[in-house]
Amino acid sequence: MSVRRVVPNLHVRPEEQERSRAFYGLLGFEEVMNQGWILTLASPSTPSAQVSFLTHDATGPVVADMSIEVDDVDAAYAAVRASGAEIVHTLRDEEWGVRRFFARDPSGRVVNVLSHRGTG
Repeated sequence: MSVRRVVPNLHVRPEEQERSRAFYGLLGFEEVMNQGWILTLASPSTPSAQVSFLTHDATGPVVADMSIEVDDVDAAYAAVRASGAEIVHTLRDEEWGVRRFFARDPSGRVVNVLSHRGTG
C-alpha cells in the first residue's frame, strides 16, 4: 500500500471559507474542489500540496483532522481494524467518487483515509 497525498483539513465557519481562499491565494494556492461544505485549494506547480476547509462533513460524524489518500483503501481499512484502532466512520463509497473511512490515531486525531473510486 502506498500514500498518494496527505491533506490537512481545517474546520471553519462558512463565512471563513472565502477569506481562507483569498488568504491562501496570496501564497499561490488555487481552488481545485468546492462542494460548499468543503473547499480544497492546491498548488498549481505541486498539485498534491493541498489544504481543505470544511464547515462540516457531508456524511461523516466529525470533520477529520487530515485526509490521507492511499492506493488501496480496503487494505488500509483491514490493517487499521486489525490494529484495534477506533473506527469513527465505517468504510463506504461516497457519492462524490471516493471510498473512505475515518479512524482515530493514537493521539486522538481523526484521520479520513480514502481512495478515489476507480484508482484504488
